[in-house]
Amino acid sequence: MRRCEEKNTILDLLQARAERAPDAVAIRAPDRTSLTYSDLLRWVESVVSFLNSAGICRGDSVAVVLPNGPEMAVAFLGVAAGAVCAPMNPAYRSGEFGFYLSDLNAKALLVQTGSASAAVAAAEKLGIPVLELAPNGEEPAGAFALSDNRPAQTSRDSVPQADDVALILHTSGTTSRAKRVPLTHINLLASAGNIASALQLTQADRCLNVMPLFHIHGLVGALLSSLAAGAGVICTSGFDGEQFLSWIETLAPTWYTAVPAIHQAILS
Repeated sequence: MRRCEEKNTILDLLQARAERAPDAVAIRAPDRTSLTYSDLLRWVESVVSFLNSAGICRGDSVAVVLPNGPEMAVAFLGVAAGAVCAPMNPAYRSGEFGFYLSDLNAKALLVQTGSASAAVAAAEKLGIPVLELAPNGEEPAGAFALSDNRPAQTSRDSVPQADDVALILHTSGTTSRAKRVPLTHINLLASAGNIASALQLTQADRCLNVMPLFHIHGLVGALLSSLAAGAGVICTSGFDGEQFLSWIETLAPTWYTAVPAIHQAILS
């Protein structure tokens, strides 16, 4: 893997943070031990290597359908660092998954081991390989194992550049056909850096993320903005009104981000 002081890609950013403060906490989660920046870089690089060994690399789209939490955060970073990540709402129906997978021309679908998601059947119908992620609760937050049940593939190793697409999201499609929204590495890092600067985030900050990680708010507003500042992010399973104040007390975040409906629910 390359080393680069300029933070032009997600991998560059994580390498720079791991070199500067390897033992600083990057990822936390309720009832889990923390993942340091050096460990986060190691996991992300392992995802990139796994994808390359499966014949997936720069420019290839990988659809990701995972529950919210630290594994989803690390999977997003790893897939985006080595290919193009296309996270999807796990609540989509079969027809929706079929449309989005086809529209992406996805090279693979990543799901949790044993997933009953309709995405699996949609991918199999389209002939799209299914990769599986098995969380490891004995390891720090975000640790997992990846598996590919296909025969050995021809390894491809090509690291994305600053102007390459890292993330693809779709518009809601409420008024017309949903459209792809591609975001490059430099787009994402610029947005994350601007948020970190506007909020004056420092390495001492810890964000409590209750937003879904298939949404730009959770991915950039919480996760990437925290990493851009060298801060930590607490990855929850999503907003839970009954657990929220407990998380505040036990995990001691310095800030959180959410939509107005969540703010109102907390106040009530």
